[in-house]
Formats: sequence, C-alpha cells, structure tokens
Amino acid sequence: MGNRTTDTYAPVRETSSEKLALVIPTLREAANLHGLLGHIRLVLEPLNIEYEILVVDDDSRDGTTEIVSAAAQKDERVRLLVRNGQRGLSGAILHGWRHTDAGILGVMDADMQHPPELLPPLLAAILDGRDLAIASRYAGGGAIGQWNLTRRLVSAAAVSVTWPIQRAGLRAKDPMSGFFLVRRDCLRQVPLQSFGFKLLLEILVRARIRSVEEIPFSFGSRCHGESKANLKVAVDYARLLAKLYASRFALSGSARRIMRAHSAASHETPQD
Repeated sequence: MGNRTTDTYAPVRETSSEKLALVIPTLREAANLHGLLGHIRLVLEPLNIEYEILVVDDDSRDGTTEIVSAAAQKDERVRLLVRNGQRGLSGAILHGWRHTDAGILGVMDADMQHPPELLPPLLAAILDGRDLAIASRYAGGGAIGQWNLTRRLVSAAAVSVTWPIQRAGLRAKDPMSGFFLVRRDCLRQVPLQSFGFKLLLEILVRARIRSVEEIPFSFGSRCHGESKANLKVAVDYARLLAKLYASRFALSGSARRIMRAHSAASHETPQD
C-alpha cells in the first residue's frame, strides 16, 4: 500500500487549454477495457477537439498492460501509466492528471457504468464556460439503476452529510460522482488527498470553482469485475469528511474573526 499523503496539485507549467485528458483508473478491469477504449474514441472523434486517454493501472497484472499497449500502438492518444505498490482511486486520478498538459481534466470508471455518450455534453458545458461538469445520478432526469434499498439509503446518507461543507450556490446533487470534467486552472496549488475514492467532493470544497453544471445520466450495471466499495473505502470517506469539515469550519471561523475586527475598526472614533 502506498503512503497516505496530501498532494498540492502542481500542474505542468504550460498547458493546452482546450485539450481534454480523460483518466481511466483501473484495478483488475482488463475484461472491460478493449470495448471501452474503442467506445470512447468513437464518441470523442467527431468533436474536433484534441484529447488523450490515460489508463492509470494499479499494477493489476490481469492483461491490462497488454490491452492498453496494443491500443496505444494503434492510437498514440491512448497512454498507459502503471503505479506499483499503490492503491486508491483519488491517487490514481491525480497521478494521471500530473502526466498530461491538458487544460481540461476528466475521469470516468472502467466498469462500463459510466456511458461515454455523456462526454460530449460534459465537454460542451466546460467549453461553454463552466469550471466543473458532473455526470449526475441525482440531477433531474438521472437515475441510480438497480440498487437495493440498503445501498440507496447509504448513498443518500453519504450525499446528505456533504451539504454543510459544500459552498452555497455551488452545491452539487451528486458530489460522489466518479465521472466529471474540471478545468485545470481551478486546481492549481490546491491540496488534494491522494488516498480514498471521493475526489470530486474534495474539489467541490477546496478548489477554486466558480460554476458547476450537472448532466443527468442513468447509472449502468457493472459489466465485469467487482465493486471496490468495502469497509476501507468507508473509513477513508469518514476520514476525508472529518478533514473537510475541520478545514471548512476553521476557515469560516477565521473569516468571521476578520469581519468582526474590520467592523470594530470601522466604528472607532478618530482621535485628534
């Protein structure tokens, strides 16, 4: 397991502002990759935008390397990055983003639950001026698929506890989504956790986001592989929430103190 660290996101010095880098984090997802990569390229090709697809694999040793390498031989816009001795979705995403010069950064799962057809409207939202575009299960018209009651309740609870730490006017209905695009400039020098599975929530709370658009979609069924949700994921999420609550309300307290000091100073009577 890799160390749990907080990375100050430091993008490369020069970027291509209208280029898209789509990161696909993988852990034993080889069975899905061949069809997924072809599907994504088919969807992106007509958009007339520069792009690259970065598969960031946590050393699966299941054939992922061979599949992605073969795709890269046919299309140099497909790239493979392998992390050895490390695990964690957020860390894999950040690793991919640090290895691209694209000005538009994105992520989607490899398990076929995120439809590539949603990439054009997500990209359109960014190109139309949004800082963050989210594929949302909870926006009007979205759906969470064939979840049982327990999973629905857990998901609803996980979303509801984020409401106080999201910023007024920028609150997302689906802050737990793993399918989104964000402008690189919004992440410059922002400290993001390299462990855990919920990077979007951290971006909503910590990044310099001024506008958010949610694009509804219906969450699909897993094609191959196993869900990564387990007790460790829940513990990591709880730790992330604790950090975000602490930083959010510590900042709010500091802001209130500054405002009180400013108000007191403005009411002082000048001395002759």
